Amino acid sequence: MLDIRNLSAAYGQSQVLFGVSLSIARGQVVTLLGRNGMGKTTTVRTLSGLLPATGGTITLAGEPINRLPPHRIVRLGLGLVPEGRHIFANLTVRENLLMAQANPLAAADPWTMDKVIEFFPRLGARLSNGGAQLSGGEQQMLAIGRALMTNPSLLVLDEATEGLAPVIREEIWARLKVLKAQGLSMMVIDKEVDALTEFADHHYAIEKGEVIWSGDNAALLADETIRHKFLGI
Repeated sequence: MLDIRNLSAAYGQSQVLFGVSLSIARGQVVTLLGRNGMGKTTTVRTLSGLLPATGGTITLAGEPINRLPPHRIVRLGLGLVPEGRHIFANLTVRENLLMAQANPLAAADPWTMDKVIEFFPRLGARLSNGGAQLSGGEQQMLAIGRALMTNPSLLVLDEATEGLAPVIREEIWARLKVLKAQGLSMMVIDKEVDALTEFADHHYAIEKGEVIWSGDNAALLADETIRHKFLGI
């Protein structure tokens, strides 16, 4: 589904990514772990076309995307839930969802507003409310719902549950498990390792713009060095 090879990226003269490589198989959930400022969000921004790559390659479902603009990448199947949610505060919940509605890959059973509301019932009671009137948890649900409305083949979540109340975090994790069961490929960035290991298949740890470790759930849970040194757990 996704293959990143020797990816480099920079902000002006400051290089941030140094040869990042990772892959996600179809239907697989992969995490990108690391402390703040280590290159996780820069990887996501480069993957989604918001920051030009200075080297390396990115392919999505076999299509090279590292030289494409963001809207073309979305049409090829990338759905992004950005850090900070970035919903449209001056639009209603209904408008936030409808503006993202698309089915570029001709999914047989596409996501619609009704399906998103069924998936996140809290949003159904808030359809006429503006984005700024939602709680943090509701905004995150809306951000995920908006990404699903593009009918992605790969969903990328940057800080999936950051700053949310425990009960909302549990609800988000439960919904992501449903998406995995439905076969959706995902890249998830978050610090809740215990929750991630309940449904992720593989993990990558990044430090100073380089992938310094990768492994499955058993390897991550067994390796205290990774969890303490690179995740602060």
